[in-house]
Amino acid sequence: MVNGMKKRKNMTPYLLIGPAVLILFFCSILPILITFGISFSDLGLAKLGKWDQMNFVGLKNYAMIFSDKVFIKSITNTLYYVVVGVPSVIVVSFLLAYLLNRGGEKKMYSFFRAVFYSPSVTNMVAVSIVWLYLFNPSIGLFNDIIQFFGGEPLLWLKDKATAKNSLLMLSVWKNMGINMLIFLAALQSVPKELYEASSLDGAGKLVQLFKITLPNILFSVFFVTVTTLIGWFQYFEEVYVMTEGGPANSTISMTYYVYRTGFWSGRFGQAAAASVILFLFILVVTLIQLWGQSRNKD
Repeated sequence: MVNGMKKRKNMTPYLLIGPAVLILFFCSILPILITFGISFSDLGLAKLGKWDQMNFVGLKNYAMIFSDKVFIKSITNTLYYVVVGVPSVIVVSFLLAYLLNRGGEKKMYSFFRAVFYSPSVTNMVAVSIVWLYLFNPSIGLFNDIIQFFGGEPLLWLKDKATAKNSLLMLSVWKNMGINMLIFLAALQSVPKELYEASSLDGAGKLVQLFKITLPNILFSVFFVTVTTLIGWFQYFEEVYVMTEGGPANSTISMTYYVYRTGFWSGRFGQAAAASVILFLFILVVTLIQLWGQSRNKD
């Protein structure tokens, strides 16, 4: 009887986590494995659903996408989005959180928290309609401001020189809210006694920022960096809604290349191969960050 009760108690944790593990397997791990398998096949639109006609082609799909200039362009664009966009959104989010945290619980600051967070929960299609108007070369607000100060109007999304940075402006504005809340929660957890003691010792705001604030929120910085990096490697919505990869593939990202190759051209094997390359990018970057975080702890 006692042994039976012990066994049931030992099984309880597994029964509790079982549903989550099954969801993770069927919704995440299994699709990754299937995509990996398809990347070595000639699956196309004509053979979709006819798995018995699918043939193994080895590394042919990988060779084809790496010989495709558009895929190479999608890699360089994605790296540009990550290298420029990730630091931008993290810095902007932190600065907003830092300024709002200094305001305490005043109603005005609470209002601004809601204002800065609202873009993150706004539908991308609704946001794109507003920003397409702002970027409009003829009647857009941005060009009106530039002309007011005597500058020349820009084509924004229609010019290869400005299209990527235009999307980055939208993306930073759209994604800063969630990170801002995470930073704000971390900043509010830093003991106020540390600031009071350092003030008595003559430490200024800048010294407090680098000696007290940042060291005490390192885990939040690491968490935001990892999640933001993963999200920006999967840069898709802005490209899909605003530019469709144009002009002349100047804004195409790896995820949009996967979408266009698979659902426009019906080349699912090559689309899967591009997905695997993207997965490896994200995996390597994440492992490097985890390694760096473990060294910091040591």
